[in-house]
Amino acid sequence: MKHEIKLIALDLDGTLLNSEKKLSARNYAALERAAALGIQIVPCTGRLLCALPEAVRGLPFLHYAICVNGAQVVDAETGRTLCRADIPHERGMEVFRTLSALPGVYDCYMDGHGWMDAAMYDRLEEFAGSPQSLAFLRSIRTPVPDFLGYMAEKKRDFQKIQIFFHTREERMRYEAELSGPLGDLNLTSSCANNIEINSRLAAKGEAMAALCRTLGFGPENAMCFGDGTNDISMLRLAGVGVAMENAEPCVKEAADVVTASCDEDGVAQMIERTLL
Repeated sequence: MKHEIKLIALDLDGTLLNSEKKLSARNYAALERAAALGIQIVPCTGRLLCALPEAVRGLPFLHYAICVNGAQVVDAETGRTLCRADIPHERGMEVFRTLSALPGVYDCYMDGHGWMDAAMYDRLEEFAGSPQSLAFLRSIRTPVPDFLGYMAEKKRDFQKIQIFFHTREERMRYEAELSGPLGDLNLTSSCANNIEINSRLAAKGEAMAALCRTLGFGPENAMCFGDGTNDISMLRLAGVGVAMENAEPCVKEAADVVTASCDEDGVAQMIERTLL
């Protein structure tokens, strides 16, 4: 390694977790051994803190978490937010009006919870790629009868807005179309058929680098793992950026190394080969 690795940042879905959204024994063991060497283990996810699976939140060596694509950095032991970058309320309402014209279902994260129009919530099965994904999507979203009215009344800023389409091709088409009207925001994807919309100031890479500086070293001392376009910023900034075999092609291009897939314990394979 060119630089000593002092922090490992890991995307969850499609990276640390397998396709059944489970943490394997081999991945757990590799993280445990790395932590014993003094390396910080940091989940870096599009999820809310409350949506981290218990297998991850319960890691005895977990001290920090980067959530909502970098919109929130949290002290995992106390729950205290170290930094955050939200979409202003009025801009978020404009985004909802733009998304309403598209053939998908959308939702938002606000104040640490997921919210979705009840009619769209009832259609989630059309957009979930697996029973596990459907169960997860439903578990962290609260359906409300009049979503836009509810959000207008709350007058709160938004941590993240996202929209799901039926196919990857549909997502790619509308991502290109949205790059104009939503050009002031950060558009990424964590799975084949979704677009995630964050503040321009919110990105996994910037949040990872900020946490590294807080801990007294730089992003060159980080090894980062990911599979989606929302992981590209941290793969590029890290001393070692690692893409999963199941990653999008553009994610592999941004990485220094490609490891095995999430169903083959690719995280553990890389850590075992290079750090242990």
